[in-house]
Amino acid sequence: MSRRGGGGGRRGGGRGKEPRDQPPAPSISKGEGGSGRGAPSPGAHPAVPLAQAPPASEASTSTPSVVTAMENLTIQVPPSSSKSVKFPSRPGLGTIGMKCVVRANHFLVNVADRDLHHYDVSITPEVLSKAVNRDIMCQLVRQYRDSYLGNRLPAYDGSKGLYTAGPLPFTSKEFSVTLDNKDEPSGSARRERKFNVVIKFASKADLEHLKQFLRSRQLDAPHETIQALDVVLREAPSRLYTVVGRSFFACTLGQPGDLTGGVVYWRGYYQSLRPTQMGLSLNIDVSARSFYEPITVIEFVRKHLGVHVMPNQLSDQNRVKIKKALRGVKVVPTYRQTARRYKITGVSAQPISQLTFLDDKGAQKSVVQYFREMYRINLTHTNLPALQAGSDTKPVYLPIEHCKIVEGQHYSKKLNDSQVTNMLRATCQRPPERQYSIQAMVDRNDYNRNQLVSTEFGIQVSNELTSIDARVLPPPRLQYHHTGEEKQVVPSVGKWSMINKKMVNGGSVDYWSCINFSRVDPRSVHQFCQGLAYMCESKGMVFNPDPVNPNYSAQTNDYKAALVDIYSKCAKTLSDPTKLQLLIVILPESPGTYGTIKRVCETELGVVSQCCKPNQRNMNSGQYLENLSLKINVKVGGRNHVLLDAIQRRIPLVSDRPTIIFGADVTHPSPGEDSSPSIAAVVASMDWPEVTKYKGLVSAQAHRVEIIQDLYKLERDQKGGTVHAGMIRELLLSFHRSTRQKPHRIIFYRDGVSEGQFNQVLLYEMDAIRKACASLEEGYLPPVTFVVVQKRHHTRLFPAKHGDRHTTNKFGNILPGTVVDTKICHPTEFDFYLCSHAGIQGTSRPTHYHVLFDENRFSADALQMLTNSLCYTYVRCTQSVSIVPPAYYAHLAAFRARYYIEGEVSDSGSIAGGGRATRGRDGEVPALPKIKDSVKEVMFYC
Repeated sequence: MSRRGGGGGRRGGGRGKEPRDQPPAPSISKGEGGSGRGAPSPGAHPAVPLAQAPPASEASTSTPSVVTAMENLTIQVPPSSSKSVKFPSRPGLGTIGMKCVVRANHFLVNVADRDLHHYDVSITPEVLSKAVNRDIMCQLVRQYRDSYLGNRLPAYDGSKGLYTAGPLPFTSKEFSVTLDNKDEPSGSARRERKFNVVIKFASKADLEHLKQFLRSRQLDAPHETIQALDVVLREAPSRLYTVVGRSFFACTLGQPGDLTGGVVYWRGYYQSLRPTQMGLSLNIDVSARSFYEPITVIEFVRKHLGVHVMPNQLSDQNRVKIKKALRGVKVVPTYRQTARRYKITGVSAQPISQLTFLDDKGAQKSVVQYFREMYRINLTHTNLPALQAGSDTKPVYLPIEHCKIVEGQHYSKKLNDSQVTNMLRATCQRPPERQYSIQAMVDRNDYNRNQLVSTEFGIQVSNELTSIDARVLPPPRLQYHHTGEEKQVVPSVGKWSMINKKMVNGGSVDYWSCINFSRVDPRSVHQFCQGLAYMCESKGMVFNPDPVNPNYSAQTNDYKAALVDIYSKCAKTLSDPTKLQLLIVILPESPGTYGTIKRVCETELGVVSQCCKPNQRNMNSGQYLENLSLKINVKVGGRNHVLLDAIQRRIPLVSDRPTIIFGADVTHPSPGEDSSPSIAAVVASMDWPEVTKYKGLVSAQAHRVEIIQDLYKLERDQKGGTVHAGMIRELLLSFHRSTRQKPHRIIFYRDGVSEGQFNQVLLYEMDAIRKACASLEEGYLPPVTFVVVQKRHHTRLFPAKHGDRHTTNKFGNILPGTVVDTKICHPTEFDFYLCSHAGIQGTSRPTHYHVLFDENRFSADALQMLTNSLCYTYVRCTQSVSIVPPAYYAHLAAFRARYYIEGEVSDSGSIAGGGRATRGRDGEVPALPKIKDSVKEVMFYC
């Protein structure tokens, strides 16, 4: 169950499912001043010594000294369960910034003093569909409410949980329920289905505990009580609408729209109950999801393939594409009177004209002949494959041309670029429109007139958005090179420009080349390269205007061979292949080549690349060239700009002592890819006090496992011994090599974690951080602050007065730097919402930051200001970004590594590419191709 309320739902986002098959939870050892220590396993090779950390009041500039190797350090006894973890309490509220008022899509919930009871429900025969379970329980309540349920009106979660506002007149009772078969036509005598339902008392929910928790007098959240109330509020919409996760959708909740490819979007709303400082809050947001268009399957195939006329037969590639798209989809045959539904399990490898089966007499019969004799249907598309339902041993073949897709099925596959664009265009709403839509949805639901919610359980939901006192944090002053006309700049509304400025540390490019895969003529490519070289030089870089191998065009589909060829020619010219610092790549007009180019350059050739789109109209624009120069500079080791407070040592808990800032993320395969590994990425700052250069490491791990496995690990060496390894250890050593100092503090921004995973992620990953530090030097336990970064949540902040120039930007969104740490935040823990960027499209989504561990003892102001200031150091643009850059960079690095394992799609729907993407024979995940050292040391992922 989730740590928060909402029936195991997520408060803030994150990706992936609950981690599977994890070992027992490790302990969290204390940092400086703590009692415990993390340590590697006995028998490991001796630790690499680092200099001792000075007292907290001193700043160290010392270099390494040899100390006694670490031996037999003890590990603290782990807690009995992850529930024993307590997150830091809020250290107070922030005070810095211009005060303002915002409104949030949170609605206050008041609960009357009811005697909440929880009952377990068991239905036999077992039913997997929650919708059918609800039908069974609705029939049970209609049939037995007056006679056996004490006139109670229960709330049911569609699975095992039943809740009542008072006790039922029994502790356990069995009921018999009969349902009509909905798959039979309404005009015929419907077959009935009988079920036995056992209702058994489980527990009582404690409302008093909830009240004490909301008043900050209890530290542990009463999950069961919050879940019970959440089920009550979700009871009615769960019966009326299509449920997807924690959201509800229906054609009646808004005008549906076409996304192309046989996919449409439905409108709906998200709903979640959570405890907050102001009390229980119902978070409601408008939403949209993709659904299968309820059309004939043959029409879906035509649309999905993007053809105007249905082909006579399907190629193997298209057949696999259709198989992946339709697997698990429910269809109804149009040739039968009954409305029986079939779930598609596959598509036949042969055309339907070649399919046969044994009839009741044991004779061989073709499927085409069967449909002609049984249903008097002459199939016309006999060269197309058949849809397959049932099992592989007992398949049921259905003709594509006589099946229709059942309405209301969520399309969970990854949308293509065109569909994503259509979805965004259709659902993008400016703040006034979105606020109006949310308010209209709340008014439509009318919770306070619902008999179950209001009368039975005594729940009242406010119909007004919550007004909150917020603050707008000041933007940081940015430092550029002193030779530029403008040496410093204070961003305005989250933006600034490079006009009259030079990069604070311009990189040097002496040897570079360009390869053109597009149809852009060589003369234009030469002009573009000269313009790019001039732009880089004018912004403070040292950039040789003459490429090593000019005018290299490659009109080919073998991109790897072309890249190897130009690399070889450059190496021959330079007499040393490592001298080539940069390869500029003009991409072909057709999509799908970017990943191949990056994989070859970064894991095989060891050269940094800059890809450019072949748009002649924009290629020579000053803005485009300037943006490219920002990326190129950091890829060759330069810095674009730094925080003035950083170089003047004025950032609390960062500038006074050597501090390393980590960012970490895990990206998971697209829906439907059930064998591809997840990719973990960790980045860390390599410069102090500037904290702008981030080295990135990536690692593959088991499918959809959220906990990062390779933060710390022990590996076997050639002699059979064990050696310390892992991404944290490597990055700590890299920081030491770069700065000649060891980190005395660690700040760890962790992206992609859902609320239900907080405990496990903190326990395992903090333990890995401890072990990585201890493996470097005996007693080396720098204090750690561990912050979860959540972007995928449904809290939206609106200006109190739309159109007010003092509190909104020109697009109607709240100002960048707006921070909220009251009312809608956690009752006791250290969290806040920060909108650090200037929203341009739609309504800004603030990022939620939740501190899970804090040995550095940040104040609210210190952490909020640090996080907001870092959002102005993102290297790829001259504007603040929506999430803290270390987490952003980790996401980019993980996304880049996904390209390293991409391959052709096999018949089973998995990724095939030399076996790299799938599990090994023993269930192990093969390692990613190694990034070359010359690439790994710079910000190649930008």
